[in-house]
Order: sequence, then C-alpha cells, then structure tokens
Amino acid sequence: MRELESPHQNARADGCSIDLIVLHAISLPDGLFSMNHIEGLFMGTLDETAHASFSELLGVHVSAHFVVERNGSVTQFVACQQRAWHAGISAWQGRSNCNDFSIGIEMIGDERQPFTPPQYRETARLCRHLIHRYPHLGRDTIVGHQDIAPGRKWDPGMQWDWPRFHRSLAHIRHFNLSTR
Repeated sequence: MRELESPHQNARADGCSIDLIVLHAISLPDGLFSMNHIEGLFMGTLDETAHASFSELLGVHVSAHFVVERNGSVTQFVACQQRAWHAGISAWQGRSNCNDFSIGIEMIGDERQPFTPPQYRETARLCRHLIHRYPHLGRDTIVGHQDIAPGRKWDPGMQWDWPRFHRSLAHIRHFNLSTR
C-alpha cells in the first residue's frame, strides 16, 4: 500500500470512536479512471487548467482515508485516527457530520461502468482489516455515500454490487494490513 499525507485533514474530537465506513466512487475528470488527478485533488495540487470541469474544484479541500484503484492498488491519504474530509454534509442514524466518526474509502469508478474484481477484493480486504482493528465496526456499519447524504450524493451508485461486496467481505481472511 502506498502512503501519502493529504493536507486536507484534521484531528478527530477527543474520545470519538470510529463507528462507520463510508464507500465512495470517484473519477476525475468524469469517466476517466486515472489516479493522477484524484491524487492532485486530495493533495491540494490539482491543476485546475488540466480539464475544463476542474474549474469547479478551485478551492475545494477534500480527502479520503483510502483510494482503491481499478487494479486494486490502495493508497492511504489520511491516517485512520485523523479526520478525513470525505462526507460533507451528512448524517447516519441520527448523528450528523459523519467525517467525525467514519473512515472514507474512495473507489475509482462512476455510475456507468462496473467496478472491477480487484476493487471488490481489495475493498473487502481493507474493510475486513478495519473491522478487526476498530471494535465498533462491522458489516452493518459499511454504507455508501448516498446513504449518509441522500439526494445530494449518488455514490458508490448502482454499479456497486452490494451483495457481491458482502460475499467478498465474508470470504476474505483477516491479515495484518499496515495502515496508519
């Protein structure tokens, strides 16, 4: 796993437990599945002139804890104990500001093309590791961005096969994944 440290993060509140995993989908620009622009966005170095659609990202500060590429490669941008800026205006089971108590995992993809087998495998492997590491996490605490920001967000969307993901999650053996 590759590690980069996004400047778009801050400390979680003292005593705040990690109670949720939020799955996202991202492609920059829309429909292109390259890590280069996503890395630039999360690191604050995105060249807004590289694509016409990037002008709307000027001054946007976002990050996620992890990104899972189409080939299954994983990059960690924010340490799990830190607060990544992935959920925006959000709520889950009566609690607002999901960034405070969640881990965000972005998968490179969109609403039009299926996610890849390596993404299912590695996202499940990463979630399994997190479930073993944090006692408040479980299969029922893994949700989509659309679940915590309904009407505002669509991801990971109709292309994410939740039953397939849950089968992958059940069949992945735990192993010690080094995450910050």
